[in-house]
Amino acid sequence: MKKFLDENFLLQTKTAQQLYYDFAKEMPIIDYHCHLPPDQIAEDIQFENLSRIWLYGDHYKWRAMRANGIDESYCTGNKSDSEKFQKWAETVPYALRNPLYHWTHLELQRYFDIEDILSGDNAMDIYEKCTHKLQTPQFSVRNLLKKMNVVTVCTTDDPIDSLEHHQKIKQDNFEIKVLPAFRPDKAMNADEPEALNNYINKLEEVSGISVDNYDDYLKALKSRHDYFAENGCSVSDHGLEKIFAEDYTDQEIRNIFNLLRNRKAISDTEILKFKSALLFEFALWDHEKGWVQQYHLGALRGNNTRKLKELGPDTGWDSIGDYSQARSLSKFLNKLDQEDHLAKTILYNLNPADNELIASMIGNFNDGSVAGKIQFGSAWWFLDQKDGMVKQLDALSNMGLLSRFVGMITDSRSFLSYPRHEYFRRILCNLIGNDVENGELPNDMKWLGQTVQDISFNNANKYFNF
Repeated sequence: MKKFLDENFLLQTKTAQQLYYDFAKEMPIIDYHCHLPPDQIAEDIQFENLSRIWLYGDHYKWRAMRANGIDESYCTGNKSDSEKFQKWAETVPYALRNPLYHWTHLELQRYFDIEDILSGDNAMDIYEKCTHKLQTPQFSVRNLLKKMNVVTVCTTDDPIDSLEHHQKIKQDNFEIKVLPAFRPDKAMNADEPEALNNYINKLEEVSGISVDNYDDYLKALKSRHDYFAENGCSVSDHGLEKIFAEDYTDQEIRNIFNLLRNRKAISDTEILKFKSALLFEFALWDHEKGWVQQYHLGALRGNNTRKLKELGPDTGWDSIGDYSQARSLSKFLNKLDQEDHLAKTILYNLNPADNELIASMIGNFNDGSVAGKIQFGSAWWFLDQKDGMVKQLDALSNMGLLSRFVGMITDSRSFLSYPRHEYFRRILCNLIGNDVENGELPNDMKWLGQTVQDISFNNANKYFNF
């Protein structure tokens, strides 16, 4: 019987172990999509205790606690930090076979050198030990990033963000690049005219451009796109149910914008046309600047309206959606490709039923100009677990070039999430190692090792303009 989470965790063969330890383990990390707060990096904060760094903002853990019958006051409510941690620790044993169980113990080991199995019985002992370490300079957020060998971080930022924290980080000559990513989802929110108008008013303030019509709106948004580029941004990101690719005319969009600006109701078709027009414009700007554009597709958000109203978004009420993806995605990419305006693109799907769809779609628009120009993004959110990662890797292997894959992201708000890259690398090495030992791949360690290093770091390092 193997020991839990020992040095060969997830590495089932000698070949897998060699690939991981000789090639993957020491590779740096490029986290090209995450939700880390840049202000905390700029201030190089130290968290007061383990709950503050581990439980605050982590809706993965909140969902598990709720499923375990834990009252909301211990998740997002007013219980003390130690009480919240106690309830999380009591939940951990019930999370067996959930990736949270692995991540929790990997993080305790990698950051705090604690190999104990967390439970309600030892919760306060572990809480005190970790909290004590968090008070030391070595556990400031910048040092946590350095500890995990991170070299580049891309945060997720709205066009109206000032980027002052990114500027502060750069002025400090921090050795890790912390760059913004342009995420204009709120600018497309025609579903809620009141919220969109409030957003436009803020856009006017930060851009200094009066927005009286659609052309003004594009001008103001473009000025922010330019501003992001001036501050080191070379990546955009979109969180969408599906790609919007309705047919429209410029005059239709101008008319729709006027209705929205005057807080008039518009039809569902007009909403789709408005979103389609903006999404296309953003893609043109990305291509013009040589950016990489990312599309996270398939989340069904805000399912529990009672709790959403009470607690707000990103508090754990989202799930996998079953949207039809292929036709609109093909139409959108093809429209850009027809005039050679298709930027390097990463497509992430949240529904595993779409794995083969995405894996086959990227092959339609790889034109030989760049290796892996169109990428099948890593398994994310509900899929960034062992089974989800293996299925994504298998689909990409079967229909594309795994060796050109740009690898893992954290997609996380937590500074303790970087062992997820180790988790991914172990799974990758195990997958290839099993193929070697089954006689499905040659035992050419130089070639396989290079491939593992490329997927772990080198491909992303070449693909992005960092």
